[in-house]
Amino acid sequence: MAQESLRLVCPPVRNNDGRLPRQYTLEGQGAKKDISPPLEWYGVPDGTRSLALVVQDIDAPDPERPVVPWTHWVVANISPEIKGLPEGFSGAGGNASADSGVQEGINDWKQPGWRGPVPDSLGHRIQFRIYALDDVLSLGNKVTVDKVMEAIDGHVLGEAELTAVFMG
Repeated sequence: MAQESLRLVCPPVRNNDGRLPRQYTLEGQGAKKDISPPLEWYGVPDGTRSLALVVQDIDAPDPERPVVPWTHWVVANISPEIKGLPEGFSGAGGNASADSGVQEGINDWKQPGWRGPVPDSLGHRIQFRIYALDDVLSLGNKVTVDKVMEAIDGHVLGEAELTAVFMG
């Protein structure tokens, strides 16, 4: 029997016609503001030793270039035994813990953990990518998207993508 391919799911995005709900952005309200969305993954390949997650706004403008991805969240060394991250794992009041071996990286706001989007009224695509890896990454204390992408080169057993839309 063939192994299921890696899949990434965000139930609030699926239940909201592909749109990222406001509580996962800087435009949310009160305690439901700027918290990381719940994510689930299925079909982790055999031999996976860790997972890495990269979340980027793939429509972010840059004065130097027309479009450059803007990193909202980087997470490395997620155990393959973990089947997802709960809502609020990271961000305002998040409960991300180094005890699990999970390493949250620095986003493009130069802050650790999740930071939700605040795009212009044109809307942006927020891309969630998860990578199943054949190794645990050695990244040091300062984890960045560049370090993760360099470290996973040659170690990817599978990957999955989910794209959500956020309208400001």
